[in-house]
Amino acid sequence: MASPSTDDLWFRRFRPSAEAAERLVCFPHAGGSASFYVPVASALSPGVDVVAVQYPGRQDRRHEPGPSSVAALAEQVAQAMRTWDDRPVTFFGHSMGAVVAFEVARRAGRTPVRIFASGRRAPSRTRAESVHTRDDDGVIAELRALSGTDAQVFQDEDLLRMVLPAIRSDYRAVETYRAEPGAAVDCPITVLTGDADPRTSLEEARAWSEHTTAGSEVRVFPGGHFFLSERPADVLGVLNEHFTAAPARHA
Repeated sequence: MASPSTDDLWFRRFRPSAEAAERLVCFPHAGGSASFYVPVASALSPGVDVVAVQYPGRQDRRHEPGPSSVAALAEQVAQAMRTWDDRPVTFFGHSMGAVVAFEVARRAGRTPVRIFASGRRAPSRTRAESVHTRDDDGVIAELRALSGTDAQVFQDEDLLRMVLPAIRSDYRAVETYRAEPGAAVDCPITVLTGDADPRTSLEEARAWSEHTTAGSEVRVFPGGHFFLSERPADVLGVLNEHFTAAPARHA
């Protein structure tokens, strides 16, 4: 049976758990990296094997070009996951990661048990966004406004300039993303959204129901775009609900 390796190019396992019955695959936001999900791995291990996707262009993959499009990125991740067959898989993606998770699920050889789509409007709901066309100061202003980037990055000018190309690539990929008409998955979708998120309205969150044949639900949390960093216990509670039901899935 195949499973992800700890040193795989695409995946990071911060708390590997060989005995876990199920796996959670986490997809970062634009400009984010696999390490964003260290707290999730720490909280759910050893009951859940948490794997975080590492996009090209950052951290140990910083010498690679960033994603050219959501579709291309999803195809690469899906190919890397193609042989995974050792346990059921659930997807969690925040912001850009939500649509990457959705597109990976459409291409994966094995349908995930569920997708948690966090902080992102439905694939069919588009806005005119152009952060990727701004100068460096404009991109940095966006990062500050959304509060999703480690504050230490802003204090290190060299580090900030080093990660900006990957961040710009991510924004280009997600801002030019357009889902295929009728795109849907055959697994349920749980949508997580902040009640003050400037990037996703409640209507746009509810529209995820159009992209699944297996039903959807919306959970609303106090907070903005990075409500999950503001309410980590509440978000982990939703994930724990899901994985507590795992024995019934295996019965």
